[in-house]
Amino acid sequence: MKGLLKQNKKLKDIISQVTEVAQYLWEKGWAEHIAGNISVNIDDLMDGEFQDDANCPILSLPDSYPDLSNKYFLVTGTGRRMCDLARWPKRNALIIKISEDGGSYHIFTLNKKDEPELKPTSELATHLSIHQQIAKRGSNEKVIIHTHATELIALTHCQEIKSKQLINNIIWGMHPEVMAFIPKGIGFVPYTIPGSVEIAMNTLDEFKDHDVVLWEKHGVFAIGENVIDTFDSIEIVSKSAKIWFMCKQSGFEPEGLTKEQINELKKNYTL
Repeated sequence: MKGLLKQNKKLKDIISQVTEVAQYLWEKGWAEHIAGNISVNIDDLMDGEFQDDANCPILSLPDSYPDLSNKYFLVTGTGRRMCDLARWPKRNALIIKISEDGGSYHIFTLNKKDEPELKPTSELATHLSIHQQIAKRGSNEKVIIHTHATELIALTHCQEIKSKQLINNIIWGMHPEVMAFIPKGIGFVPYTIPGSVEIAMNTLDEFKDHDVVLWEKHGVFAIGENVIDTFDSIEIVSKSAKIWFMCKQSGFEPEGLTKEQINELKKNYTL
């Protein structure tokens, strides 16, 4: 694998972007302890790279993902800190290849020393479900980021605004340029046990219409075409939530953009 990274500049660049974003997540306090995970579809970078996977560990999946057959993904490791991923990506991320039938995957580690112990994120099933949905609809998103964005989690604790429509009114209403970057708004999944099939299915439903999905009292998922832009989507949404809280903390009710102003913006940024 060490030789692979030297030869494959595009893959090396993707890993650099992942480590850069991991550092941002850590610095923002969105990746406490071992929180957060990232996956990237790198299949178009791996043509013919691995012909012999017979000696690589193979693990079963809880579901089958036939649309991801034989595809490669760069994923963060389970139980790994984002700060460590930023410093030592080879020890804290790995490449997996989905099997022919979509029901299992091979593990290719970036660091040979960690091969016996390094496994993909515990949210792998959710990530693969989303990647499969992307594959089915034929869109260009390749990246999934899950993180615990503080202001967004706090927003879901406010009983009076705990609905997708009201949350989007805040997100769009705090800054007009949010409409330019998040024109479809954000999805919302009521509290569900993390790692469950139910939360994966609910998240999939929201990703049919949105590129950012908020999990109540937990965190946020975002999809995008590249690593940096996907992070940017989460940061933009979080900025709006932060402005809303700053107004509240200053002792006044944030005015926000009016419905007329939001509708005017929608005309310029087609949903």
